[in-house]
Amino acid sequence: MTQIIDTELARGESYASKFAEYAGMSIRGEELSRAQCLEVLNSPDEAMLDLLAATYTVRREFCGNKVHIHVLMNAKSGICPEDCGYCSQSAVSTAMIEKYPLVAKQKLLEGAQAAKDAQAKRFCIVTSGRAASWRDVNYLCDAVTEIIQEVGIKVCACVGLIDEEKARAFKEAGVDQLNHNLNTSENFSPSIVSSHTYADRMETLQAARSAGLELCSGAIFGMGEAQDDVIDVLVELRKLEPQSIPVNFLHAIDGTPLEGKDELSPQDCLRILCLARLLNPRQEIRVAGGREVNLRSLQPLSLYAANSLFVDGYLTTPGQNTDEAWAMIKDLGFEIEID
Repeated sequence: MTQIIDTELARGESYASKFAEYAGMSIRGEELSRAQCLEVLNSPDEAMLDLLAATYTVRREFCGNKVHIHVLMNAKSGICPEDCGYCSQSAVSTAMIEKYPLVAKQKLLEGAQAAKDAQAKRFCIVTSGRAASWRDVNYLCDAVTEIIQEVGIKVCACVGLIDEEKARAFKEAGVDQLNHNLNTSENFSPSIVSSHTYADRMETLQAARSAGLELCSGAIFGMGEAQDDVIDVLVELRKLEPQSIPVNFLHAIDGTPLEGKDELSPQDCLRILCLARLLNPRQEIRVAGGREVNLRSLQPLSLYAANSLFVDGYLTTPGQNTDEAWAMIKDLGFEIEID
């Protein structure tokens, strides 16, 4: 691939013009070819500013200079029977994490209020486990109704595998978006989890959409996947057209099967974010889990591709606090959008 790029540059085509061409294709709704996607992923570090500048024209076209903040709450932690290799809450993890059943409704209300105080667009309630029981669904639905009435913030639910009937219950309670990530390509998925299939995940997303819920679905990168897997899952998300796409980078937690894996440089993360935007120009692209440990000092640059981020931590790991995120957004000349 480097040879192809060098040959084209020898003919007088700069990285800036190449990436500007790709941005124009994206804005016109044209899908980049696999070879073009690979050029983005294999572009050299010295071309990073050209790539970010071109990608920003797509972000600006569809998202302006707005940034959406989201806040997560782990409402039920650990004790999960699934064997997802990246997850500290899975059955195959020995990570030292706090484990607890569903939290009290008051704690959910307090979490929602803290999210609103952080100027978050949405409060995301997450529960560990393969799938939520009807008892859990009813409990969470009651809590969501109270959150909407008393706090006045949008709610996203992430409760594992779900059928249309349960998804409809969440919709009727006021949940507007359901999160269920594809996580990786269909080809690489069996290397990460064996206790459920890629098809199971797709069926959950289809059930949620049939129930009238918006979709939040993304992926985790840096788990050992090939570049073709990166492209495959981003193209699949393009076909799926979720309203929101969280782009996670592996935070390899001690005690998980992926402990010690560290494959991504900050520049690699930026290239993936740029490709996510170029392939999904209209979607909310959220720079999500692992951004702090993978992007490090280059975190601000992620917002030239992404228009959304999490603050105040993830499920079992800490994250950038609200004040620092506000300052970063302001320093970049962006504006927080709540609605």
